[in-house]
Amino acid sequence: MTGGTPPSPPAVRCSGLRRRYGRRPAVEDVSLEVGRGEVVGLLGPNGAGKSTVIKMLLGLVRPDAGEAALLGRPAGDPASRARVGYLPELFRYQPWLSAAEVLALHVRLAGVTVPAPERHECLSLVGLGERAADRVGGFSKGMQQRLGLAVALVARPELVILDEPTSALDPLGRADVRDIVLALKARGVAVLLNSHLIGEVERVCDRVVILDRGRVAASGTLGELLGRRELRLRLTDLSPEAQARLAATGDVRRDGDGFTVALPAGDDEAAVPELVRDLVALGVRVHAVEPARISLEERLLGILRAGQEDAA
Repeated sequence: MTGGTPPSPPAVRCSGLRRRYGRRPAVEDVSLEVGRGEVVGLLGPNGAGKSTVIKMLLGLVRPDAGEAALLGRPAGDPASRARVGYLPELFRYQPWLSAAEVLALHVRLAGVTVPAPERHECLSLVGLGERAADRVGGFSKGMQQRLGLAVALVARPELVILDEPTSALDPLGRADVRDIVLALKARGVAVLLNSHLIGEVERVCDRVVILDRGRVAASGTLGELLGRRELRLRLTDLSPEAQARLAATGDVRRDGDGFTVALPAGDDEAAVPELVRDLVALGVRVHAVEPARISLEERLLGILRAGQEDAA
């Protein structure tokens, strides 16, 4: 019998979630999982059921069917909720409180002890360190969103659920959120991210779950969803030996004034520079090297349009 510590349960696990509002199905048979230290993106059009799924995971909405667990405990269990940070899409803080007082209040509500210097450090992390004593009623929408992110992070959560965390932020604020999400991942914190900003999801997420009309339309890693990476090269002086080297890399097709090579799955980062080095050594003149792959937005639109055609 093998000893050792058993593996930790996933940060999020749900199966067969269903929720209806009257006759309208909001969520139908949704199953998903978020591992520890994993960033999973939730994508889909308005009304796809993303926020309803999040509310069921947090115990804010009772599912009509299915099961959900956070950090190994049933959704809504106070013991698990105390270890979850949540930034809702719609939120409002008491305008007469200062930013520091908002954090102190939420720490008390979570039932954890976080010293004042650590709470101030959390405000600094989201760019509000110098506004800690200012009343929230004077904050812009973007500043309130930064405060909401601080609230989600202040109690040292093991799982962070972010519902449209960058909707009111400028490009610098969105970059800050990306850095924070990646820092959470590096610390082993799991993140479930619901966002309409597909580029943000593509930059930070390990896996993506696409919802359409309340159902999971597709899920997987970016590599699985987007397919093989391709490489477009503009070359001259291509000898037979160079053509053979090109063909050894992957499937090759003529593409206008160049060649497109479909790189094999799981290719390492050194494959492209090694190919260019070998071609140059064989006397090839390399004019351009352009990576190419279908974007996540194109893939999402394709899935949603196919769903509309099936429903028609």
